Parts: sequence; C-alpha cells; structure tokens
Amino acid sequence: MSGPFLIEAIDVDKRYDKFAALTGVNLKVRPNTVHSVIGPNGAGKTTLFHMLTGTKSVSGGRIVFDGHDVTREPDYRRVRRGIARSFQVTSLFLTLPVRENLRLAAQGIAPTGAMNCWSPPDGPHAHAETVDKVLERVGLERVAGNAAGNLSHGQQRRLEVGMALAARPKAIFLDEPTSGMGIDDIEGMKQLIRGLRDEHTVVLIEHNMNIVMDISDTITVMQLGRVLAEGLPHEIRRDDRVRAAYLGNMITGGKAA
Repeated sequence: MSGPFLIEAIDVDKRYDKFAALTGVNLKVRPNTVHSVIGPNGAGKTTLFHMLTGTKSVSGGRIVFDGHDVTREPDYRRVRRGIARSFQVTSLFLTLPVRENLRLAAQGIAPTGAMNCWSPPDGPHAHAETVDKVLERVGLERVAGNAAGNLSHGQQRRLEVGMALAARPKAIFLDEPTSGMGIDDIEGMKQLIRGLRDEHTVVLIEHNMNIVMDISDTITVMQLGRVLAEGLPHEIRRDDRVRAAYLGNMITGGKAA
C-alpha cells in the first residue's frame, strides 16, 4: 500500500437531481484502525458508505483504496480489491446453514467461483479453513449447522460480520452492526469489532455513542452531507460544535438522535 491511508474520499459529492446528499466530503482512514462515522439520520453516513464501497456512483470527487483510484469501479471490483460490507438490515441466506452462508461468502470473491453451481462444495470448494477460522472468530462454532433463519438476532448480526470476514478483506464496512441487539450481544459485538483491527481496517456507522467512544481510533462527524468534525474520541466528546449539532447530553452515553 502506498501512503499512510488505506481509504481516501477526496472532495466527494453526491447529488440526486437538485438535492445534495454529500458536498465536498473528505475522509482518510488509516490501516488497522476502527474509524467511526457518526451523525443523525440524514447526515449522509450511509450515502458515504455507498460511495466508498461502490454501491452507488459519485457525482464528483475521487475515491482511492489501497493506492488505487476506484472512483469509477463497480462494487464487485472493489470486493476483489479487498472491500467487504455489512448492511443495516441483515442480508443472509436464511434457509441455509451458518457454515454454508460463510462458504458462499468465501467462494463469491472469485469471479470464476461466485456462480459455480456445477461443482459440489467439497475439497477446495468447501473453503473449510477459511470457514472454520471465521466461525471461531465470530463465536458461532456451536451453531454452524443451524439454519441462519433460526439464529437469534445477535447471532445473525455476528454471522453477517463473519460473511464479510470470509471474503478475506482489507477493509470492512459495518453499518449499525449493533442495531436491535440486547445488552449482552452488544458487549460481544464490541469485543469482536475491536479485535478486527488486528488484521483488518474497520469503517463503522453506529448510533450508540458508548460503543463509538469505546472502540474507535478516529471519529468523523457528519452534518447535512458535510464533515463537521473529525478527531480522537476524547476530542469529539469535548467538541462544542458536535454537542450543539447533535449529541447534547448524549455524548456521555446512549444514542445520538
């Protein structure tokens, strides 16, 4: 990788007709860090994720990943470069076992294997080493044979993170991974995300400020499609602009509005 940053957004704009969803957004993410993007609904967080991962195209500006200009590359090409993403709503193969969900995720990163329906899932097609490693990482070994639809909500969120990991990415984008979780599940997810930076770079959208402040290396605060502030957690916690814009008393705990 060239330079100190794995991911860069440079003066990124996104317009829908006359509506500007993003205006002049700049973002730099260092490797092996947890970089959180926060802000209220409508701030542009998910739109920025779309731009960075290639789910939608930019209206202006550039996206650089791992030293490559990927601005005009579609999402599947970015996946092959090492980008993986989870979504706000779980996106799983609910009738398939946990292990098979992970195997398909591992198989899908190779263009020749993604739609290979003719070879049985054994031998190299089983991706057993990758699947076993991910199962252990996300703590789902005991339910590996269960249908994904029978898992608890917290387990499904873990499986979705596991599917991103199965693609062996350099960067993982997590969009509100603790949404709808109970307290016990949230603590486990915090530990999982914190541990990911040993081998990956994590870009996180999260409304729970306790989580953001606890696990982030850097926090970018967005407001109305622009970057309002960026810094270390203690800097964001004390930033009067951030308090005035969204967090108020929530900066010390709970969820941002």
